Amino acid sequence: MRLRRPLVILLLAAGTLLATALPAQAAGPGYVALGDSYSSGVGTRDYYADSGGCQRSQYAYPTLDSGRLGTSLTFVACSGARVADVQNNQLGALNSGTSYVTVSVGGNDAGFADVITQCAKPWPYTCTTEINNANNFIRNTLPGRLDGLYAQIKSRAPGARVVVVGYPRLFQGESCNFLARISAAEASALNGTADLLATTTAGRASAAGFAFVDSRAAFTGHAVCSSSEWLNGLSNPISESYHPNRSGHVGYANITEPVLRGAAAPVFVSLNPSLTDPAEVTATLSASYRQEAAEAHHSRD
Repeated sequence: MRLRRPLVILLLAAGTLLATALPAQAAGPGYVALGDSYSSGVGTRDYYADSGGCQRSQYAYPTLDSGRLGTSLTFVACSGARVADVQNNQLGALNSGTSYVTVSVGGNDAGFADVITQCAKPWPYTCTTEINNANNFIRNTLPGRLDGLYAQIKSRAPGARVVVVGYPRLFQGESCNFLARISAAEASALNGTADLLATTTAGRASAAGFAFVDSRAAFTGHAVCSSSEWLNGLSNPISESYHPNRSGHVGYANITEPVLRGAAAPVFVSLNPSLTDPAEVTATLSASYRQEAAEAHHSRD
């Protein structure tokens, strides 16, 4: 996913979505890395010069996994990509000889980065509507887009082991990053959106016969502002915000590599119900905003 204005600088020019492969590596089974910024390596702060606005990194998990597996990597994941961008600009890298495919996409389609942008604005801005709209999109529109993409991947690379890689929960349930005001209630609701995105994507991956790597378990304890942070909080440059750092990509590599080799995918189990019901989201955030308003009024007295 990629954050946008006002929290991020727009990085993509029209030509940058035309992804190009990295220089050829040593011969080996073909591995094609598709997807958005969570696959390209945004957040690691070091990018291949020839990847332009796609911001592909040597520290991204596809690069790490390719080295471990001894594959020849075609790295076409691109920051900001939506499902249509993957279909139009990345699938040309696939062919009947492709052995491995990873793909992460869907967060930009749901506007998840824009939702975080809205939530991070100072009071009296609110983000209830944005969260509920994103959840509605994930439930009703995203499944069809993913089905279409996965069918194309299967058609172009029928012999490949395809691993769909999910997004983590970003927050640990408390306010942090003073300059990006995301309350505990908003963090809970945003984690709920991440849960809905994960379960929806997992269902469509399973229907296509693909493995789904659920990153939520691995990233538990490593959220934004944790003592062992795998995800950047508000960062400089802004484009690095709310993306996995280098430790996060090692974490991703550690859970995707075994699945690429054929092991069972990790399973996430939560003991707490996810906050995704529109009425519950609205009620929870409304209570939080009333408290913020009262505190702001008190501070002025």
